[in-house]
Amino acid sequence: MCAVLVLGISLCLAGCEPPVPRERDLLLTTATPGGTFYPVGVALATLATRELADSDSILVSAVTSSGSAENLRMLETGEGELAIVQALFASMAWQGSDRYQGRQVENLRSLAMLWDNVEQIVVLRRHAPTGTVADLAGWDGQGFSLGPRWSGAEVSGRTILETLDIDPDQRFRLAHLGYGPSADALQNRRIAGMFLAAGIPTAAVTQAFAALGAGQVALLEVPDAELELLRASHPVWRRFVIPADTYPGQTEPVATIAQPNVLVAAAEVGDDVIHRLLETIWANLDFLQRQHAATRAMHLDRALEGLPAPLHPGAVRFYREAGLTIPDELLPPGFERPDQAPPPPGQSPQGAARPGRTGP
Repeated sequence: MCAVLVLGISLCLAGCEPPVPRERDLLLTTATPGGTFYPVGVALATLATRELADSDSILVSAVTSSGSAENLRMLETGEGELAIVQALFASMAWQGSDRYQGRQVENLRSLAMLWDNVEQIVVLRRHAPTGTVADLAGWDGQGFSLGPRWSGAEVSGRTILETLDIDPDQRFRLAHLGYGPSADALQNRRIAGMFLAAGIPTAAVTQAFAALGAGQVALLEVPDAELELLRASHPVWRRFVIPADTYPGQTEPVATIAQPNVLVAAAEVGDDVIHRLLETIWANLDFLQRQHAATRAMHLDRALEGLPAPLHPGAVRFYREAGLTIPDELLPPGFERPDQAPPPPGQSPQGAARPGRTGP
């Protein structure tokens, strides 16, 4: 009888271990499985849970989504705590501009730049007399693919073109195709150009150059003047040079632009949770780089490049401790200036506590 009683008490105690606090059970939203966001998100979540579940009761789960727009919506509503997003979307959301006009996502906080999303404009060479993006202003109804409707490629492509006073709806006969189908359509002359935003080399661009040859297809350059116009609208853009020989027959480097893909968080997530998460990520890049090639672009000294919104207070503390200089514009609202001491661990200058996540 005593043995049965002891066993019953032991089972009860084992089953009554305190659960992980909801504020440390984090959802990381990514994108569809066919892209890069999802596998990188899975790698980040796996690493964080492996390293922090026992020591800090931090669990991270990666889930699929339709991409940056949905990720920001889930962050705003409290359905997710972490997200991978294109910096352009996050910039619009933080500024309350463009597609977020009048509805700023106020609880958006940056954590780190991850890897570059390179903007690649591939056209039939006969439609590119100067070889720059300005050539598109002279098009008159040629077919052009901006990517699937409402995709990141379409939003970034439209933003670039409209900022440069090129109206895609007026200048082109638009096709809304995925990257592979866009390359097929270019190869078959059903379109004269395509806009792709991706890491390099991009398979669809390789396909176009291999099938048509560098004599018939070109990557358009984005001159400095155009880059400055784009940066005045959204500072996330920066110069990116596609090295020579990235694509078949491409013997010269191509000066284009890129925006970062970034890791972001809700402002309400605890400072110590974010601090430990970033410690873990940057101390284990070798693990991440074994999981996905995109993470090979991640470097601590580039972590603050092109961030679209202020840092989370926990990130400020981590990067200060790591010896990085944090620009004033990346300090969160109400945070101490760089010549002042950071807040104690776990304490946010806003004093906000993370409510429990709503929904599953």
